[in-house]
Amino acid sequence: MANSSVAAPQKRKSISYEKWGYFFIAPFIVVYLIFNLVPLLQTFYFSFFEKYTNTATWETVERFVGLQQYVNLFSEGRIFDYLGNTLIMWVMGFIPQIIISLLFAYWFTNVRLRLKGLGFFKTVMYMPNLIMAAAFSMMFMLLFSNIGPINEVIKNFTGGEPFSFMAHTYSARGLVALMNFLMWFGNTTILLMAAMMGVDASIVEAAEIDGCTSSQIFWKIVLPIIRPILIYVLITSLVGGLQMFDVPSILTNGKGNPNDSTTTLIMYLNTLISRSKNYGQGGAVSVVIFVICAVLSMVVYYFFTDAGVERREKSRAKKALKGGK
Repeated sequence: MANSSVAAPQKRKSISYEKWGYFFIAPFIVVYLIFNLVPLLQTFYFSFFEKYTNTATWETVERFVGLQQYVNLFSEGRIFDYLGNTLIMWVMGFIPQIIISLLFAYWFTNVRLRLKGLGFFKTVMYMPNLIMAAAFSMMFMLLFSNIGPINEVIKNFTGGEPFSFMAHTYSARGLVALMNFLMWFGNTTILLMAAMMGVDASIVEAAEIDGCTSSQIFWKIVLPIIRPILIYVLITSLVGGLQMFDVPSILTNGKGNPNDSTTTLIMYLNTLISRSKNYGQGGAVSVVIFVICAVLSMVVYYFFTDAGVERREKSRAKKALKGGK
């Protein structure tokens, strides 16, 4: 007699790989907590204390003062001057950096130009990024000194006196901006090239068939597509610019000459910690720098990302509806 019963299908145990994701990111999380998050929280904590080292007895004095460190910091007003110096030198270096990097990236990724020796040019552009900022600053300090080769050329052509680059505000700031530009425009070019190489070639070909010019393709198609990378470059460059220290410090021997016009926020922080031993005030400066970085990054996110644009449009629509009512 045939068995009419049908065997029930066996259930296979599903394999979950979610735990392996947590396993692989665990080392990064542990390192971040120990070396980043904990020191950050300690900095916030120490900013509410008057903590300094007595240079006579080398004893550490610690006393809770609440928000007094921030009151002293803003009442002096010097932090606003140093913030202005930092932003001015960053803008002077970033604007030519992003313009030239976009231009080179578009040229190097444009197959119609058929440029030769691209590997050589890419290597040469990226090489300044491999040089230590200290060595780069020393080289510029020798090149633009009063007895350096640049001034020798100036004297030979003009027959006048050497020009003291470090004695004038905008020439000193210009040298700092020039060095930052030379060190980082190669890295920015590589990032933008990678973004442009990800643009779908069929979109560009369709635009060419429709009669678009190269400039129209660049402004209307390429730039909107690579906007996420542009925002990334802008934010990372802004954060790095606010942390500017080694180039102006070495170039001016830590003095921020002339008249503190090249003193940055981190140079001011270094002065508080290394010279006055005022760790509490240094913690307050660190917190202020952190807040400035966060606020400026949020401003960039709000004005340049798709999510920010959508939020602005929604807020405008809500205001229009309220006004219509």
